[in-house]
Amino acid sequence: MKSLISVVATLSVSLGLLSGCASAPDGSEARPASQALREAPEIAGSAPATEPALAMKIAPASPAVEGAAFGYSRREPALQPAPGVPYQRPEPMSCVYIVRMPQPPNTETYAEIDETGFLPVQARPLSTFSIDVDTGSYSNVRRFLTAGQLPPADAVRIEELVNYFSYDYAPPVGEHPFAVHLAAMACPWAPKHELVRIGLKGKEIDVERRPPCNLVFLIDVSGSMTDDDKLPLLKHGMQMLTRQLDESDQVGIVTYAGHSGVALPPTRCTQQGKRRILDLIGSLQPGGSTHGSAGIQDAYAMAEEEFLRNGANRVILCTDGDFNVGVTDPEALNRLIEEKAKSGVFLTVLGFGEGNLKDATMEQLADKGNGIYGYIDNISEARKLLVAQMSGSIVTIAKDVKIQVEFNPAEVAAWRLIGYENRLLADEDFNDDTKDAGEIGAGHTVTALYEVVPVGEPVPGKPGVDPLKYQQTPPEPALELTDAARNGELMTVKLRYKPPKEDESKLLSVALRKDDAPAPAVDSDLQFAAAVASFGMILRDSSHARDFTCENVLQMARAAKGPDDEGYRAEFLTLVRNVQELKQ
Repeated sequence: MKSLISVVATLSVSLGLLSGCASAPDGSEARPASQALREAPEIAGSAPATEPALAMKIAPASPAVEGAAFGYSRREPALQPAPGVPYQRPEPMSCVYIVRMPQPPNTETYAEIDETGFLPVQARPLSTFSIDVDTGSYSNVRRFLTAGQLPPADAVRIEELVNYFSYDYAPPVGEHPFAVHLAAMACPWAPKHELVRIGLKGKEIDVERRPPCNLVFLIDVSGSMTDDDKLPLLKHGMQMLTRQLDESDQVGIVTYAGHSGVALPPTRCTQQGKRRILDLIGSLQPGGSTHGSAGIQDAYAMAEEEFLRNGANRVILCTDGDFNVGVTDPEALNRLIEEKAKSGVFLTVLGFGEGNLKDATMEQLADKGNGIYGYIDNISEARKLLVAQMSGSIVTIAKDVKIQVEFNPAEVAAWRLIGYENRLLADEDFNDDTKDAGEIGAGHTVTALYEVVPVGEPVPGKPGVDPLKYQQTPPEPALELTDAARNGELMTVKLRYKPPKEDESKLLSVALRKDDAPAPAVDSDLQFAAAVASFGMILRDSSHARDFTCENVLQMARAAKGPDDEGYRAEFLTLVRNVQELKQ
């Protein structure tokens, strides 16, 4: 103890000598350290001045460490000795320096979402978009709300919130790999409007009939992946997935941080191979900067070399989204991934952590790579994406899936698509097989919602004009309606898709009549989807939500909760209550 005190005291004096050699703050010549110590005021009851006391002083914050705060040291007053007892000088207190390191800056980025308004059917009869099965926005929003924060508005992609949940759509029975289910109900936040649902259900694949998998994990082991909710969480998820694979599957691992390298060559998932894979996963450690583009090229090269003609070939990119070395331009990365996807190797992108998430980059990479983007914020989400939904996440049953809706002007005055803002396509892109679109995995459900204004109702956001002074206000031009417009159909939904190994699309068409009534189970799913969509609008402070509140969302979601074996819908109710508290 005494040796420690001696070292600390020596350090304190040395710091004093160093500070004495510096210029005074006002620019005058600084006093020598010895003089400064001699002139330091003695503390009552302290030792004689021949051993100078250390004055109480707060050290200034270091300019190199913004926000740092230091403690101080001082000499406690000496106790007076009792009569006849030799005086013993008290030992000085040790210097204690407490450094509070600043929090790293938040560099999360999100693509701007420009919410679409109502479009008149006479001028815009068609709505065309690419389907989306990503769910990353929902789990990312959950991360914010669980931490007691409202998410940034642009982090809320309503279609991904809706599609986080599975719905009880009947599977396909014909030649097509998915079934289309249409339904309508009164819009909860605008009762005079209709809420129309397009639901897709992909065909299921039994685990025993699942094609063999050629998986290459591309793992970010840069310094930014150190936190518990990044690389350690990723390792748990990879180990869970590995245990679900069988001898027909193989796994390779490429890591990147400063430079990329093959951590594990393609390894069959035999009992011995799984041990090797699990041991390698457990040994991964973070460190270095992020050379993402070089790793992507290495991962695709490995997947292409081991390509399985009758299997699922996929690169699984796991990162917090930071690409700070190498090819950093988003457009250049997108072009690189789009070119690699032509080989038949698809891409899954999994995001981790907070403070550094490059959400926009990751979503775009997954889109260009014919894959999905998911965000893993806890071990339950890792189990959901990598175990429970493994077949749907890895095995693609249809690619470049596009939807085009034609609204009937005899029944519909205006429409708006809820969400999908970054998935919109030009109408002519629907028949263009060179245009990229979304993918559907085995067993996936896809849901899209439209808010429809019936004929005779005013269109929100469409201001009128004053009557003309010098002529009669001309009426809107009369439409030349076809016979099909008089049969009571609200709209016709057309879908184009390509089988995974083909380049020519197939067409599917379904119509919705205004008197089509959904079955009770489907109606319950539609109500729950509507509750999730309205929740997303509230989070985005959308004007379309009108006076709809979190309490309205709770009432509707509780009534439509239905079976909830995994607890996802119950968790949704908790998140709505969190927002209710945060907005008070």
